Amino acid sequence: MAEGRRRQRGRGRGRGEHTQLPRNEEVCCSNHDETHKLILSPNGKLSEHWAKASANCPKTRVVKELGSRNIVQIACGDQHAMALCRGGELFTWGQNTHGQLGVGSQTTLTPEPQLVERLKGIPLAQIAAGGAHSTTVSLSGAVYSWGKNSFGQLGLGDTKDRDCPTYIGALEHWKTVFVSCGADHTAVLSKEGLVCTFGAGGSGQLGHNSTRNEVLPRVVAELWGARVSHIDCGRQYTLVYVRSLDKFYFFGSGDEGQLEDERNPNQLIPLPINSPVNTEKSCQKKGASKKGIKITAGLHRSFVRCKEGNENLYLNGIATLEDKEVDAWISNSKPFRSIKRNIRLIFSSEACINGSFLDKRDKHFKTSREVSGVDMSEVKHFYGKIRKNQTVYQEVQKEIRNLLPLLSSSPISPENCRVYLILPFLLQRNNEDAILSLILLAEAIMKLQPQGLQTLECLWSNLETSFFKKLVILYQRVSKKILLSVSQEIMVMGPSLFNLDPVKTGPLQILQMLYQVNSRTGFRVHESNFHVHEVGGIIDKCSRFNIVTVLERLSKYPCIFERDKKICVHTTECRVLLSKTLHPIMPFIRIPEAWNFCVRRHCLLQDIWKNLKTASNQDFRKMLKVTFLGEMGVDEGAVSQELFSVAARTLCQPSTSAFCHFASGLVWFPRQAPSCKDEDTFLLIGTLCGMALFNLRMVPFPFPRALYKKLLDLAPTLEDLEDLLPTMGRSLQKILNDESDSLDLDFTIMEGGESTDVVELKENGANIPVTKDNRKEYVDLYVNYIFNKSVKKPFEDFMQGFLRGCPARNWKMFFPEELQVLLQGRTIFDWHLLEKNVTYRQYTKLDQTIRNFWTVFHKLPEEKKKMLLAFLSGSDRLSGYGLECFRFCIEDPQVENPDESLPYASICYLTLFLPRYSNKKILKKKLLYAIEHNEGFGRA
Repeated sequence: MAEGRRRQRGRGRGRGEHTQLPRNEEVCCSNHDETHKLILSPNGKLSEHWAKASANCPKTRVVKELGSRNIVQIACGDQHAMALCRGGELFTWGQNTHGQLGVGSQTTLTPEPQLVERLKGIPLAQIAAGGAHSTTVSLSGAVYSWGKNSFGQLGLGDTKDRDCPTYIGALEHWKTVFVSCGADHTAVLSKEGLVCTFGAGGSGQLGHNSTRNEVLPRVVAELWGARVSHIDCGRQYTLVYVRSLDKFYFFGSGDEGQLEDERNPNQLIPLPINSPVNTEKSCQKKGASKKGIKITAGLHRSFVRCKEGNENLYLNGIATLEDKEVDAWISNSKPFRSIKRNIRLIFSSEACINGSFLDKRDKHFKTSREVSGVDMSEVKHFYGKIRKNQTVYQEVQKEIRNLLPLLSSSPISPENCRVYLILPFLLQRNNEDAILSLILLAEAIMKLQPQGLQTLECLWSNLETSFFKKLVILYQRVSKKILLSVSQEIMVMGPSLFNLDPVKTGPLQILQMLYQVNSRTGFRVHESNFHVHEVGGIIDKCSRFNIVTVLERLSKYPCIFERDKKICVHTTECRVLLSKTLHPIMPFIRIPEAWNFCVRRHCLLQDIWKNLKTASNQDFRKMLKVTFLGEMGVDEGAVSQELFSVAARTLCQPSTSAFCHFASGLVWFPRQAPSCKDEDTFLLIGTLCGMALFNLRMVPFPFPRALYKKLLDLAPTLEDLEDLLPTMGRSLQKILNDESDSLDLDFTIMEGGESTDVVELKENGANIPVTKDNRKEYVDLYVNYIFNKSVKKPFEDFMQGFLRGCPARNWKMFFPEELQVLLQGRTIFDWHLLEKNVTYRQYTKLDQTIRNFWTVFHKLPEEKKKMLLAFLSGSDRLSGYGLECFRFCIEDPQVENPDESLPYASICYLTLFLPRYSNKKILKKKLLYAIEHNEGFGRA
């Protein structure tokens, strides 16, 4: 202790006496009857002392189990002890009948120190022990309690004992800086000087002017505004000190001799007491420039300690980074052995890392799933410093790499998760060691329990955009390295023998998680930052040999693929899954089997349903070949495309009553079964859509994007509802923005139809008003009702049919908007790009007829251009699979009188037969007539 610090001991009613303490005094604590003491030496070594020796236990012993650790704080309960290490670990031992050791059990006695695993990684600021309960405070003010709770002394709202540290939610954002425990009560002090107490109140020790017990923290109203600076609990009393008044206040039982003056046995509210000495003058006599007080309440006496300067009498804490220390590392002003020891102390402990880089503006006291409490600019600043000293940086990197496999997989607080935000930014160097460490970090993240992963994703979503983007780039860089090595291994081993190492997929999983966070937060980072171009080489090799095993694993991380690579993976899988048979002439070659799908144009739907109902599961793995009976068309893709286009158009007609139609032009499932005779309508429609995806065709149902989200197990949002029902969507958005307390709504929805029904969105919803506090829940339930609850059966049937119609599964790698384009096609075209992809027979692109054709075509209205597209291909949409799936040909039919002939199309081979007209006017007239009077596309 520093010179000038004093201990004052009040003995009975006599005056206190001054006792000078040595500069390096030992710290000790004892249980209530002083039969057991802990003694902490100045060098951090711990020993135990018993009033009486026994056969199995000497009177004094060094706690050898903690011999290699530097102890910074100790605490004693009635029959248990606690010790906090400078490296952040908390150890407990002794009696455990109420779970007061916090080790997850209630064994009777644990004589040797045990690590409190549940607090691993929490940067603890202080520990305290009660009679049979324990508490801790983190550096960011989170309070954890465990042990006996028969009076509510754990502050958890009940009287159930706990055998593991449990977060006191009622003290969230309280900014707790100190906690003290009595026999069966607890007091906490906030940074603003407020005091809360809870637990046993029978002696008035809670200060609430009553003898009631309190199971939740309650502010001591009599001390409101007093800015208490220090607190401590005796067995059945509480003592506080208000620095601004230089006064001590007491409440509780005063019959144990702690007080100098006469008091009622039970003091129910805080009242000032006469100090044994004038504390202010006592400190000033020894030259303390800035006085400070620590009080310690005991069974038979209470202590007051003065401090000089800014020395912290309360806390000797865990190791955290300090600017001066880091500067000493960089400047090599200390022996490297000392520097190395300090680096190991901090970077071998997730608690010490989590306690460093705290936001110094007190924002860290608000730590939650949304607020990390980390000042990321300080992390960046620290990295900028250590990278200048290669030796120091390598030492930091080495300790981090050793720590990574030991990180906790079950964090109990957002404070645990800070380490996952900090470490990537200390591993930015593009070298093998950093790459390996980031792979190990990814592995540690993927071992987190679901709740921990959710917390980390929330913290990621609230990172500043610049730091979030940097995080993405880091994991993208690691993913590039991994996939480059994978590509090289495939070249050596061959695609058929290669098996992707699961450990290597960790960074890919993190990158995918970051993409999902990015999508939920409005795409702050462009999706190109997630693409890993090196995956293209792997896809090309695997596609060439029809190897899908590697592609299946990679498809779990769709963010790394550009859209055309996803299509390549999907088409490769579809090609591989096709049932094959031996070639009739060359039996060493296997060719896809064909599913001959015959329909009549005048009863198309009936024939489609008949074919689907009689099909076996194996039929859906065959190559679809559609024939319109009575027509000569051979299906090379366009005929089957026509089948899907006409079927979708027919089913969307109001006369079929299959779907609900909306003013937005979109269709959705009915809330009740359709009035048609066939009960399997949506099973069959889903099968039709699945077949289209498997056969690389479009099926242009005007579904909202919500359908494609549901297919991919993603939840539709209010934005999706506004897409389907614009007026309703805007109304719900206004409700979210309304600042009124009462919105004149309840949790019901009006069903449309002939008889308007009221549907409750939640149990007893008609009696629950929508308010400012629950309006988001109302909107979420409304969206859920429209897209999920009200159409549960039709969508389940649709999904069942879809999975039957499409045996492939890699389509789940597509994003909703991509899947929508694949199935519905493109409605906005780059006609000039289409021109560039056309081929010619008996023509060249410089022939006058061709030049006239494109001049006429580009001047046509958009509607006429789409009609020509339908004339050629059977659909007025372009395939979402790209222009390579739509390359048509213009051919000279070589007729004798071109001006007398009409152009005609063969959708079998996507060919436009265009005679050599003498001028543009004739060409335009003939072309418009042909496309406007075309009645069917299935002919040759």
